[in-house]
Amino acid sequence: MEFANPEYFYLLILLIPLIAWYILKDKNAHASIQVSTSKSFHSSAKTYKYYLRHALFVFRVLAIVFLVLAIARPQSSNSRRDVTTEGIDIVMSLDISSSMLARDFEPDRLEAAKEVAVNFITGREDDKIGLVIFSGESFTQCPLTTDHAVLINLFNDIQSGMIEDGTAIGLGLANAVNRLKDSKSKSKVVILLTDGVNNQGEIAPITAAELAKTFGIRVYTIGIGTMGMAPYPIQTAFGISMRNMPVKIDEEVLQQIADMTGGQYFRATDNNKLKAIYEQIDKLEKSKIEVKQYITKSEEYLIFALLAALFLLLEIALRNSILRNIP
Repeated sequence: MEFANPEYFYLLILLIPLIAWYILKDKNAHASIQVSTSKSFHSSAKTYKYYLRHALFVFRVLAIVFLVLAIARPQSSNSRRDVTTEGIDIVMSLDISSSMLARDFEPDRLEAAKEVAVNFITGREDDKIGLVIFSGESFTQCPLTTDHAVLINLFNDIQSGMIEDGTAIGLGLANAVNRLKDSKSKSKVVILLTDGVNNQGEIAPITAAELAKTFGIRVYTIGIGTMGMAPYPIQTAFGISMRNMPVKIDEEVLQQIADMTGGQYFRATDNNKLKAIYEQIDKLEKSKIEVKQYITKSEEYLIFALLAALFLLLEIALRNSILRNIP
């Protein structure tokens, strides 16, 4: 509840001298006499009128209080918010080649990339997000959608070996661009994550980057893998064994793709670094939100005015009936 004219509450200060005057008046209204004993007065009990006489003053004070509340114009308000969001269309292009099973991340590169990406998706409620996967070839795992629950389920279903092995970075990027080229969104983004060098596919990474630039698509590239050597699971006659293999990421090409399209290149060397990269991208790509608020106010003075009138009528009725002979 709000009050349109709260300055009228200062009138309540006048009640202080009014109450003080009443107390002094009541005290001085009783004369005192000296008698040898008050025993004969003990039998004269005070009637209900003696206590009820103060109700006249109480009703008058309450009438004044509610009258002041009424002229202060109490108001109730109902607010409505219209939220307009300008979402960002994002396609995540993920390398699922066998090298993504390297154990320089916990539990491996692929699972670490999936976990961080899912957390990223969860925080982008207003955006349409799609998923493209690639290794030796590429296909769309999920088209652009706002149904993030479905997208996350499809993300969790990704496994290395789903398609021909290899690293077709150009195909992975071109497929993502194809999913975004007809988008009406003012901001279109590809997040491409890989741990290798382009060695397959009919489309070169730079050619795919030129396509992205043509359609106004910004590409953030992430190279995932530690520096130097990394343990890879190798299938042997005695089962799976770990073997250290050199980490080869074509950082120069990934940097060129990012520069050409207005994005950025990042290098993730461990789980924490990968998480920090996605957090940085999340900050760079914020949805535009416009909020319009409408407030409807209703006057609520009537109830207070009626209460003031009620107590005033009670005082008049009591004074002219039960307490008629009370000064």
